[in-house]
Amino acid sequence: MDDQTLFARYAAEVNEWGEQVKQVLALRGASTDGASALLKFIAEHDGAWTEEAIRELTRLVDDVYAAALRHYAIEAAEWGRQMEHALSARGAADDIGLSSLLARIEEHDGEWTEEEIGQLQRLVDDVYVRAVRLVEPVAGGQEENSPRREEAAVLLEQEGGGEPSVEEIVTHGGDTEQEPAAAAERAEPIASSSADSADGGQLHKEKTIDEEQRQEEGEADGERQQPIPPGRHVLPPLPYSYDALEPHISEEIMRLHHTKHHQSYVDGLNKAERMMAEARRTNNFELLKHWEREAAFHGSGHYLHTIFWYNMHPEGGGEPRGELRAQLERDFGSFAAFRRHFTEAAKSAEGVGWALLVWAPRAHRLEILQAEKHQLMAQWDTIPLLVLDVWEHAYYLQYKNDRAAYIEHWWNVVNWRDVEARFHEARKLRWQPF
Repeated sequence: MDDQTLFARYAAEVNEWGEQVKQVLALRGASTDGASALLKFIAEHDGAWTEEAIRELTRLVDDVYAAALRHYAIEAAEWGRQMEHALSARGAADDIGLSSLLARIEEHDGEWTEEEIGQLQRLVDDVYVRAVRLVEPVAGGQEENSPRREEAAVLLEQEGGGEPSVEEIVTHGGDTEQEPAAAAERAEPIASSSADSADGGQLHKEKTIDEEQRQEEGEADGERQQPIPPGRHVLPPLPYSYDALEPHISEEIMRLHHTKHHQSYVDGLNKAERMMAEARRTNNFELLKHWEREAAFHGSGHYLHTIFWYNMHPEGGGEPRGELRAQLERDFGSFAAFRRHFTEAAKSAEGVGWALLVWAPRAHRLEILQAEKHQLMAQWDTIPLLVLDVWEHAYYLQYKNDRAAYIEHWWNVVNWRDVEARFHEARKLRWQPF
């Protein structure tokens, strides 16, 4: 696929996204100036797309996104005031974090960053959960009764306007008649620093590999994170800056891969989960097969990409150590033999897909798998340890059709500490062999 085809496809996707964003913002009473400028730029474009034109198009997309972040903060403040009024009317005097939420928004100065919006979303979620618990006695009083909890949530939505979700601001290819999928869910924090670089990109404080592994395992300050409700997945932060893997993988590829391609999987998974939840609620399973397929496709994309980011590191490369090294030598003969096998599996994956090193609990050994389409040709009874994305978007802008060169350079950023940690945990799971 040549550059012109890629550029034209990107412009078409942006145009569709811009139309949906404009419609949603108009329905929510927000300014559509940015989305209109984006659509006008595409409509007035004449001739082949150049790299310069695509950069300008991307800048316009970023402007629309920044406006979406601002609008989410405005909606969060309005929701907080409505919730405060609703709880006050019911005589609920408990502090559920509303004052902290409103103060955070009131005191904010300047543009909202992704990190700040991520923190704001967590405050909103925390307030909403506390409010539901507070109102539960009014709705029936049974602490662990799920239907009663749902009734309490509905009561709050009626009186407080419903919980504002970043998902509802803009959409990435979603159905605007349903809850818009989350383009602004990209607002999860990308790294430790919110300082801006000269070109507008975010700078990142490098974390140690151990810190990154702890983050991937879902631990924060020694506490395991709560389960993710259906339809509330978010784009995970990169554990390093977008340019940190250069020269092996360019900043442009990493930014596009993370903020556009991975985000689309998050959005698709969220929509599928919400639609299946709606099917359960209405007992209408007519389209269940479709949404199950969507959940498999987008869920696999989301989870594999999350592993992929942590499988790499600026200080990666070299060879594994310890128990993983010993297991590789037992199962493949040597590390060199494993590397040749994995490389050839990645090179020969048909079309687009993945190469994966997995631990097979029933076989009690390591295996190498290919996935042409990541929701198909997979072994459900395995645990991914090391994955390599060989879909064209992961390398084409830098390596064109030379997939082999991309794979060879990728070995220089493999985070073996992360793979070792995944292996250490995965090997604890052993089924009876058949």
